[in-house]
Amino acid sequence: METIWLDRWQFGITTVYHFFFVPLTIGLAFLISIMETLYVVKKDTMYRRMAQFWAKLFLINFATGVITGIMQEFQFGMNWASYSRFVGDIFGPPLAIEALAAFFLESAFVGAWLFGWDKLPPKVHLFTIWMVTVGTSLSAFWILAANSFMQEPVGYVLAHGRAEMRSFGAVIVNPQLRLEFPHVWLGAITTGAFFVAGVSAYYLLRKREVALFAQSFRLSIFTAVISSVLVLVVGHAQAQHLMKAQPMKMAAAEALWHTSPYHAPWTLVAWIDSKHHSDPFTIKIPYVLSILSYNHTYGKVPGIDELQAKYQKQYGPGNYVPSVWVEFWTFRIMVFAGTIMIFLPLYGTFYGLRRDELFVTRRTYLRWMPWAISLPYLANTTGWIMTEMGRQPWVVYGLLKTNHGISPTVGSPLIWMSILGFGAIYTVFAVIDVFLFVKFIRKGPDPEFASDEMDAKSVRPLFES
Repeated sequence: METIWLDRWQFGITTVYHFFFVPLTIGLAFLISIMETLYVVKKDTMYRRMAQFWAKLFLINFATGVITGIMQEFQFGMNWASYSRFVGDIFGPPLAIEALAAFFLESAFVGAWLFGWDKLPPKVHLFTIWMVTVGTSLSAFWILAANSFMQEPVGYVLAHGRAEMRSFGAVIVNPQLRLEFPHVWLGAITTGAFFVAGVSAYYLLRKREVALFAQSFRLSIFTAVISSVLVLVVGHAQAQHLMKAQPMKMAAAEALWHTSPYHAPWTLVAWIDSKHHSDPFTIKIPYVLSILSYNHTYGKVPGIDELQAKYQKQYGPGNYVPSVWVEFWTFRIMVFAGTIMIFLPLYGTFYGLRRDELFVTRRTYLRWMPWAISLPYLANTTGWIMTEMGRQPWVVYGLLKTNHGISPTVGSPLIWMSILGFGAIYTVFAVIDVFLFVKFIRKGPDPEFASDEMDAKSVRPLFES
């Protein structure tokens, strides 16, 4: 049991750390593409300087994300060899396509975009950054295709003691993937938008490059309004899909020990007693759980105890209940952060349409926006913890339990060594990443050049640092 917990902790730590960088990479690439599109259309060099400034932060984040992603994949052969043998025929192709196609696509076009400012025609150069955006999104798609199989196995047959692919098409049209990918992608766009808005607010408060960062703020806050609302819409559909695909995860997220009444209330807060399968203290909102589950005010939601009895008949003796405390509170933290992420940009958009009023009379709002950068990170992290821990005790839902997926020859001492080693390396990366972010944010955009084309020297400080 110690080995299983250590393996899970290591994978959880490395995955959460890696996912700090992925959404920002996708979101910044998208926003930079819009900025350069505005430059090409309007011929306004302010948008060019805007794109070049955010590109420096994008490249720092992109590089760290690549390194941490590579280290994360090592674990499939190190700590999860039995899992890799069982599901490698299905899990391997999406990861291979992501590495050989999507990742190389974005990497190649990142280079062309970075060094092509004074060498490529404007429209061709614009094409390169949009291809970076496409590449980052495709990378997320293929990774999520592999993850969706773990959540909802499709397109496979069991043969020779493992899962073998029967239909690649079924894997990439997995019902779980159809909801998981847009939810994650829209969350990434929201992450990028909040990051741009928070840094822009920092400059506006100090009255530096006001014209540039006022426009940058408006663009990002308007993007955040659209993406955050769509995250809510897709997340609602995803929760309803859980009622069919993983009802135990939904029940645990509601601390619902017994099947709900016909008009199911939603629990706002609860004191959870997992030992006695009860919630001694709760605050409930009538009808809301039925609405969340079925889009109307009636409909029962299966409870944990009833699902446990059902799964014991279906899969054999065992405990099929995930950590209720973790599921319940990660879901509520995610919802709480997501709700604030809707109202903050709505407020900013309303006053931002009034030209300078936001930047003159609403400075308290601007002071909060740099801190609001943490909100999408909080929502992303708790959302993934809920998703992955809610699948327990399965590593592949309904097919392979977590304790059967670990490497049988890797003991606790070796896992401790790798946890400490990864921890030390990731700490160094974190220090470097924060140092570079702070350095280039404080430095600000490059001076405006007399020439319409950017001098190659303007990107050199990024590499020298």
